[in-house]
Amino acid sequence: MLSSSRRSLVLPFLGRLDMSVYTRTGDKGSSSLFTGERRRKDDAVFQALGNTDELNSILGICAEFCGINGLEDLQEKIIVTQSKLIDAMSAIATPPKSATDAKLKRVNFGEEHTIFLEKWIDGLERDVPPLKQFIVPSGGIAATHLHLARSICRRAERSIVPLILEENIPQNVGKFINRLSDFLFVAARYASMKNGRKELPYKKEE
Repeated sequence: MLSSSRRSLVLPFLGRLDMSVYTRTGDKGSSSLFTGERRRKDDAVFQALGNTDELNSILGICAEFCGINGLEDLQEKIIVTQSKLIDAMSAIATPPKSATDAKLKRVNFGEEHTIFLEKWIDGLERDVPPLKQFIVPSGGIAATHLHLARSICRRAERSIVPLILEENIPQNVGKFINRLSDFLFVAARYASMKNGRKELPYKKEE
């Protein structure tokens, strides 16, 4: 069970745990940030939150496919990453321009999350064969879904960059999402190797 303070952290995009899934407050096309500020649902902040939420959902699928394909080590890393993404979403939903110092402290997103990913990447890269040519998304059901997650991650990153530049969203959020796409690429290659599946090379038609 999440603590009461944790409940308020996820309020902008998940809602409180003790309330109905519908509130009717967004029926006119606006929603609240963690700061209490209301914005239109097509605002850049909600675009970034939606893309990051979609990324988290596909990571859930990736975790399931890893679990049923003997990749429990990857599954565990992905599940940890899903919680870190929710922390990143809390920071995205708290633009510093309209946030109190207390709220910014509660949603602080440190560089340690990116360092975690870099350590995972280094470990996986030691196991996979060197990449000698471009590959297309391939290598089995787990690997291809990890590639899909990587492409969604890139989209999430593209929607977060303007918020870093214009809304002063912490740069550590952007670093984490950027490194996450790198992790997902290496994870896809690792999944392909562990499942004994061949990565398909890019071939230019003559």
